[in-house]
Amino acid sequence: MTGTEDFDLPTGPGEETIEDGWSDETDWESIAAEYADQIGTEAEGVEILPTVAIVGRPNVGKSTLVNRIIGRREAVVEDVPGVTRDRVSYEALWNGRAFMVQDTGGWEQDAKGMHRSIAQQAEIAMGTADLIVLVCDGTVGITSGDETVAKSLRRSDTPVILAVNKVDSEKAELESAEFWALGLDQPYALSAAHGRGTGDLLDAIMSRLPSKATMREVTDVPRRVALVGKPNVGKSSLLNKLTGEDRSVVDNVAGTTVDPVDSLVDLGGRTWRFVDTAGLRRKVNQAYGHEYYASLRTRGAIEAAEVVVLLLDASEPITEQDLRVISMVADAGRALVIAFNKWDLVDEDRRYDLDREIDRELSKVLTWAHRVNISAQTGRSLAKLVPAMETALESWDKRIPTGPLNTWMNEVVAATPPPMRGGRLPRIRFCTQATTRPPTFVFFSTGFLEANYRRFLERRLRETFGFDGSPVRVNVRVKERRQRK
Repeated sequence: MTGTEDFDLPTGPGEETIEDGWSDETDWESIAAEYADQIGTEAEGVEILPTVAIVGRPNVGKSTLVNRIIGRREAVVEDVPGVTRDRVSYEALWNGRAFMVQDTGGWEQDAKGMHRSIAQQAEIAMGTADLIVLVCDGTVGITSGDETVAKSLRRSDTPVILAVNKVDSEKAELESAEFWALGLDQPYALSAAHGRGTGDLLDAIMSRLPSKATMREVTDVPRRVALVGKPNVGKSSLLNKLTGEDRSVVDNVAGTTVDPVDSLVDLGGRTWRFVDTAGLRRKVNQAYGHEYYASLRTRGAIEAAEVVVLLLDASEPITEQDLRVISMVADAGRALVIAFNKWDLVDEDRRYDLDREIDRELSKVLTWAHRVNISAQTGRSLAKLVPAMETALESWDKRIPTGPLNTWMNEVVAATPPPMRGGRLPRIRFCTQATTRPPTFVFFSTGFLEANYRRFLERRLRETFGFDGSPVRVNVRVKERRQRK
């Protein structure tokens, strides 16, 4: 994962006396710090936006409000409590300003089992958001659950806005005044289903939402694992084996799983959140109806995951679709473990053929992605899965200090300089790690670096610092040489 862009660096004293436009006394640490936000967001391709968490009791219309805010039917809506279980974020835009809106499961006091896990996710959202919108049901009035969550939010340092949903008439709007009693200032009466009052709510959100996201550390949050692969490779069977119960429907017919299925699983002394996804078809336009939306949700699950476990059917040849899924995971910048499932069905002849297929199709990916051979049906070698995921996540989170990184860079460049371009030798002046998740490195150079040389730098980074199981992105910031007058 490499890229090259022009980058207009600030000029320094005495710069005009240096042919390449930079002074040997340039304070690279300060430049890297000054441009850290720009480099990081460009390297990842994602802007860190402030987040609005939509919270409240079950079935008060949170997902309907989310759909109204983002302007499309994205969050699943059904007139049954508990449809939304996990925190799901969507990008929204209002009056030219972008932000993230986070749908949550219904918050319930003293919830147990899966409902308690749902409530915990809502609590995490409340603790990490930059602004909270508490949604209440105007047709029901104030409940004990509303009072409990309002009491908790009044103690929070995060701004809170109260929205009273299902207010479809002026009479109901007058009756919604009782929600002043929750002590959260003005209640905004609205109907998310019809759009009534949502503009006023969004104006209020914009007036109180910080301009930049507030990064908060959250402890004891399960790491997110997405199980992906073609239909019928055994994703649901693997999830059922790990949980010890039938959480996912399993059938030999491909395409049994449609919606992503979340499960909290205790493995290796820690809790993991596994997401079983629908099998990705060869092309999105080959899917229709619910299969089309299942494909989109699977892509969303990959984006939301931290580590992806890609299941391949070891008893069948590696296909173009398998390679397509691998590219999708790498492009998303997620840690990756490749699990060859149904290993109990592989004989000696098939192992020989599989080794040849791996050398031909997966050799580049398997230089950094972990490979495990498992059987979800029998439980064979499932114990190898957790160490592989932990190693991949450790690499995904890894940050290399600037000092050792530049010492490494000077040694590598001195031993193997970059190729000349136009009769000139590019000079790499500084290197910094812009971001983690995935590790992204930026090289400041006086000239363009060939793709082969960037791949060489990535390979040497891996040889020296590891990064097993994680993609590594190498970006180059170029300041062209100045011609003497």
